[in-house]
Amino acid sequence: MIFYHLGFDLNYLGWIHYDINDDPRWLAARALILGSFLTIVGASLALAEIQQKDLQQKLLRTGKIAAAAVLVTAGSWIFLPGWTIYFGALHAIALMSFVVLLQPLQTWLAGLLGLVAIGLGNSYSHPVFDFPGLAWLGLMTHKPQTLDYVPMMPWFGVCLIGYAAAKLSIRQQPSENPAKQSRATLTLAWLGRHTLAIYLLHQPLILGILIPVTHLLGSAHSKS
Repeated sequence: MIFYHLGFDLNYLGWIHYDINDDPRWLAARALILGSFLTIVGASLALAEIQQKDLQQKLLRTGKIAAAAVLVTAGSWIFLPGWTIYFGALHAIALMSFVVLLQPLQTWLAGLLGLVAIGLGNSYSHPVFDFPGLAWLGLMTHKPQTLDYVPMMPWFGVCLIGYAAAKLSIRQQPSENPAKQSRATLTLAWLGRHTLAIYLLHQPLILGILIPVTHLLGSAHSKS
């Protein structure tokens, strides 16, 4: 994700020149990154359910994601008003998490609904869903003008597949003793507990470096 956004920023600032919105390679990279994100979201929801964590704790976590999504919307509206993000990755994750928390699903039903959502999102659209207020469903006949668009269909289906796969896997395998986990596993676990901070901070950090360098190189070039 970080390397993808680095490429996006370099393209936006004119360092490289690619048609990110239509190039099959960029579209495939985005789909793989987002798909892995949402699969992990589903697996995390299954883990929280199996560990019987308190509902209030789960809702607090989801609320933090929703608040971060509002910040993303506000920031994109201020800096890129023509491409405001109103239902991007964080918005989708918050809503998907909220739905699953309110109604935990049997493994088979989650898998089935996941396949249905993926199928609908990739095969069905109707002009009635072109109304902006329904864009979050993902059944529009055209992609809306926004910098990040992650509609419920098909992406909720990916989340549900991850949810079902994790429940099935955990049911079949004994739990590991955390004391026996490797340093690499513990490092990944630490990163996993701070993914929201990484998601929110990496773009400002990248742009905070690239924009001044771009202006500096541009000024040097104009003087020469």
